[in-house]
Amino acid sequence: MEFAFTEEQEMIRDTAAAFLSEISDSAAVRRAMATEQGYEAAVWQRICGEMYWQAIHVPEAHGGLGLGYVELVAMMEQMGRQLLCAPFFSTVCLGVNALRVAGSEAQQALWLGQICAGELTATLAFNGGSSHWGAQAITATWRREGDQFVLDGEYRYVIDGHTSGLLVVAARAEGSTGEDGIGLFLVPATTAGVECNWLPTMDQARKQAGVRMNSVTVGADAVMGEPGQCWEALAKVIDLATIALAAEQVGGCQQLLDMTVAYTGERVQFNRTIASYQAVKHKAADMMLKTEVARSAIYYAACVAQEALEDGPLAGELREAASVAKSYCSDAFFAIAGDSLQLFGGVGFTWEYDVHLYFKRAKSSEHLLGNGAFHRERLARALLD
Repeated sequence: MEFAFTEEQEMIRDTAAAFLSEISDSAAVRRAMATEQGYEAAVWQRICGEMYWQAIHVPEAHGGLGLGYVELVAMMEQMGRQLLCAPFFSTVCLGVNALRVAGSEAQQALWLGQICAGELTATLAFNGGSSHWGAQAITATWRREGDQFVLDGEYRYVIDGHTSGLLVVAARAEGSTGEDGIGLFLVPATTAGVECNWLPTMDQARKQAGVRMNSVTVGADAVMGEPGQCWEALAKVIDLATIALAAEQVGGCQQLLDMTVAYTGERVQFNRTIASYQAVKHKAADMMLKTEVARSAIYYAACVAQEALEDGPLAGELREAASVAKSYCSDAFFAIAGDSLQLFGGVGFTWEYDVHLYFKRAKSSEHLLGNGAFHRERLARALLD
């Protein structure tokens, strides 16, 4: 594998950094997080219209840019640095990935085209409220009635679920357990029986929702793959999203490091800047080391993800790369956020400084799609299999 960016990838990363510094500064983040929607519609339209980021790794045949997962991860890292408030992660890293992995040609043509046009946002709902992120987290059910399918159940932790136009939902056949009986369905949010409610959380910069299916009826054209045999596809979608989330965490690590170095270089104590003290230097060096190791993990995982999207299988290698990246990045982000708070001192958790926003994101993203302990256990089980 080639671990150096191409000129095109460097341009994409630098362009993303410059654009995000303009549209997602501290003031913009605070405006967006104060709303129930969680983002400013005008900002999202600029992202879609000017940058076309929502189509970054959508195949050209469906109106996308046809770029790879490394480019997506590079952008997610920059979005993590700026705490971008937009339905990008939910639409691109969850919705688009689900359509690419499990959608038929007809489904991809219909829905990806609308996403690329900036007309539609999407998300994935599968966890019924469990702290576990495996197949057992799926509690909603489906049953067949003639040529139609009826969905019942509740979902939690649905990113942007209250604003998304399209829900990709996972449900299990009635009476099934574990990885058996899992189905994936495309459900427009306006479908009769769908209830989506915003759920306030600690991380105000990323909105979550609760979604309920009350005897929701969908046709055969809404079914993704073979009903009852979709766990492998769903697991792949989750792993792809996990890698993108880890990339966002690395961006947060880098921003905290930069903010902390800048602050300690200005803060004077006993007639010298606190950055000149050896203990502070050691702490900053540890933060930098964690950030660089985390960055190596996500770009290796991005290369594996690209191969998995192009060639199909590689389920074991993708699962391993995703767990290594997420376990390390989750622990590193939270540790760096804590160190940053310590070095900022008493002002670190005041509303005027942004450190507390990253601290909250570090904790929420640590648990989203599985924390470090979950992924280390998954790696251990894989080694035993």
